[in-house]
Amino acid sequence: MNYQESLDYILGFTDYEKLPSVLYSPANYDLRRMEGLLEGMGNPQRQARTVHIAGTKGKGSTAAMIASVLTASGLSTGLFTSPHLHTMRERIAVDGRPISREELARMVARYRPVIDALKHSAPYGRLTTFEVLVALAFAYFREKGVTFQVMEAGMGGRLDATNVIHPQVSIITPISLDHVEVLGPTLEKIAREKSGIIKEGSPVVIAPQPPEAARVLARVCREKGADLIRVGKDITWEKGLSDLKGQAFRVRGRNESYSLSIPLLGDHQLENAATAVAGLEVLVEQGFQVTPEGLSEGMARVSWPGRLQILQAQPTLVVDGAHNDASARRLRESLAQYFRWERLVLVLGSSIDKDIHAIVEELAPLHPVAIATSSRHPRAMPSAQVAAEFQGQGIEVEIVDTVPDAVTRALAMAGSSDLVVATGSLFIAAEVIEVITGQVSD
Repeated sequence: MNYQESLDYILGFTDYEKLPSVLYSPANYDLRRMEGLLEGMGNPQRQARTVHIAGTKGKGSTAAMIASVLTASGLSTGLFTSPHLHTMRERIAVDGRPISREELARMVARYRPVIDALKHSAPYGRLTTFEVLVALAFAYFREKGVTFQVMEAGMGGRLDATNVIHPQVSIITPISLDHVEVLGPTLEKIAREKSGIIKEGSPVVIAPQPPEAARVLARVCREKGADLIRVGKDITWEKGLSDLKGQAFRVRGRNESYSLSIPLLGDHQLENAATAVAGLEVLVEQGFQVTPEGLSEGMARVSWPGRLQILQAQPTLVVDGAHNDASARRLRESLAQYFRWERLVLVLGSSIDKDIHAIVEELAPLHPVAIATSSRHPRAMPSAQVAAEFQGQGIEVEIVDTVPDAVTRALAMAGSSDLVVATGSLFIAAEVIEVITGQVSD
């Protein structure tokens, strides 16, 4: 198989990421499918130590930080994340390098007989694209002989395809209302789904949570006999100097204190970093050699594009993947913290299953000139629907249906002292990055 054939094969399965909503139940998310598939592949998920991360916001950043530190400490590390910005290959990486086109094609060709056998028998329902990707990630990490695999859960936790391991540490990042039509309409229900990654006797790190979610997570930890480490209580942090290149901070852990810096902007990234440190301290307590030098170097080198990323100056152009009210609020606060502008031009698109009213409501206090757009993703919300929310807030809005045209229009409107922000989903952020940098999507 060549690379395109391997992609076509993976995407030929049911892809829930392209559907507006799917009932979150064992009928659609049956872990027995994953267990059967992995058994046919020789159970590669058991060959490396695992850090498992679930949550609503910050789980990708936290995963990237932990993987970067482990690699910098000399521990070969696989990282599985989703979704991707430009290429499916970003989702499966070892020591910061995405799987190559040739490697992905080879892995698909090698395991296709096993995948096809389960596909045709389908004793527990049809395989999904996400399940195939997770299985290929485990197999690739085994082939590369990694010491650690850092696995970011997808939408939920309990029924997520990554939830087939017994991790060294489970981490749950901040929980907020998202995918409510699938996971449930309350923070308690969403927290119960996320808590499904908590395993008997395995330590759990919990980022700062709304009280309703915190209570659920604490109760599940007690029931499972899992040691609970609370970021913000057991682990604290203090912000230091910051500029548009990054920020310094100090983390007071349970073992010692650390002076660190990250090239990521926003106070929420300091919270993510403290959460990552809490997880890494658990690994140190278990005897793994996470060195102080590795911690400092790994944090300083972490890369997580599409999150409060500056693409150009005069006018300044920022992209951010904020896609719910909580992340939009953090974006608004970060913009006020880091930037000054005469006028803010906001390019906004969203996915059809997101609460666009709540997102616009959070961004309205910025008093932007707005451009409503729509990404090329199949789940994209029509730009007219986005525009209607701005109009409801009394905000001037223009409809530009494609992202390349929208960002071109925004930059043409903006003066050198204005700020252009493109946000609403990672799909919007990815397309803007491609327009500005020439990055090619494959």
